[in-house]
Amino acid sequence: MSTLSEQQLYDLDRKHVWHPYAALNSDAPMFAVDSAQGVRLKLKDGRELIDGMSSWWSTLHGYNHPELNKALVEQSQRMAHVMFGGLTHEPAVKLAKQLVDISPAPLEHVFFSDSGSVAVEVAMKMAIQYWASRGQQRSRFLTFKRGYHGDTFMAMSVCDPVTGMHSLFSDAIQQQLFAEAPRLRIDDIWHDSESSELKQLLHKHHRELAGVIVEPIVQGTGGMFFYHANYLSTLRELCDNYDLPLIFDEIATGLGRTGKLFACEHAALAPDIMCLGKTLSAGYITLAATLCSSNIAMQIQDGPASVFMHGPTFMANPLACAVAGRSIELLHENNWQQQVQSIELALKKGLAPCKTLEAVADVRVLGAIGVVEMKETVDLRRLQPIFVEHGIWLRPFGKLVYCMPPYISTDDDLSKLCNALYLSLEKVYCAS
Repeated sequence: MSTLSEQQLYDLDRKHVWHPYAALNSDAPMFAVDSAQGVRLKLKDGRELIDGMSSWWSTLHGYNHPELNKALVEQSQRMAHVMFGGLTHEPAVKLAKQLVDISPAPLEHVFFSDSGSVAVEVAMKMAIQYWASRGQQRSRFLTFKRGYHGDTFMAMSVCDPVTGMHSLFSDAIQQQLFAEAPRLRIDDIWHDSESSELKQLLHKHHRELAGVIVEPIVQGTGGMFFYHANYLSTLRELCDNYDLPLIFDEIATGLGRTGKLFACEHAALAPDIMCLGKTLSAGYITLAATLCSSNIAMQIQDGPASVFMHGPTFMANPLACAVAGRSIELLHENNWQQQVQSIELALKKGLAPCKTLEAVADVRVLGAIGVVEMKETVDLRRLQPIFVEHGIWLRPFGKLVYCMPPYISTDDDLSKLCNALYLSLEKVYCAS
């Protein structure tokens, strides 16, 4: 196939391609990527941008990594794909063992799927089938407001009821139970009164609930808020008291992003079911996993159906599993903790000047996540081209300008990223 010119690419894109959360034939700014290397995207017009987004938080080790490329090529020479029903293969088995070894006990069983949203669907189905195997039909879940868990229907039902898509699909989605979003930050002093609503809701509704699902420590798309670990401790205690499965959505936070390998480690506890995605295959091939305890798995197995009712065509794709396995090895070889600590220090230093801007409401950093919260909703059409002019790629949403750089980012990369972010905000919000 011949290479398209830049204008041909844009013309065909606008004619045929539907982008995420976008209108067809949108005149919003669009930038064509020609290649990517390390932490940089090379646009078709020749400009290079430092990627502060890790391609929606997935490319932990940057782009075009030689070890991940090698794993992908070597696996492709053996088999690119094989069905997982009645068959198994080494990349999936090895990856499952790796995930069990690094995840908090008692997570011992791994169900692979295609994407983070599907991993959440699988987790919720596990909880529902867990109760069905005990002779009870339960389908409601408790979650926090301001949460985000994906765009498929069950996942969407536990997203924030106001900022999510409930108004568009209200007649089609399950009506869930929402607790107020956490208010105390991760470093605030804990007040026991913060747990009172959770206790009241679960006391009143526990008999109708299939489980509880939350994003641990970081409410991502719902506001990039870093909340106190005692909310998780409270939920763990209540779920134990009422025999409810506790589900942690670690799709955005898993594999080191918050400074812990899994965000639930900030509270020194484990869920009954945990969802992984995004970072799992380091941005190479879509892959997700839902891990669960033996208690959940054995109860489902002992139920009337005995089997878990889910089976994606591309489940445990060998290419994705091979890359994911090598990515986990790289995390340890590269000393991910030191990488994330260095990023955290650089973001705290580099984003601090943003606090002086009148339009900025807050600046916060946790691990390899940096957030500049504006007082008003960001004008994406105006701001994003200015980021590109300054040589960086960021994708703000709502009031949030945030960055989640790849772990391989150097101090120089991070300094340039933060300085360009500040200069861009200054240009937009301080212009006379």
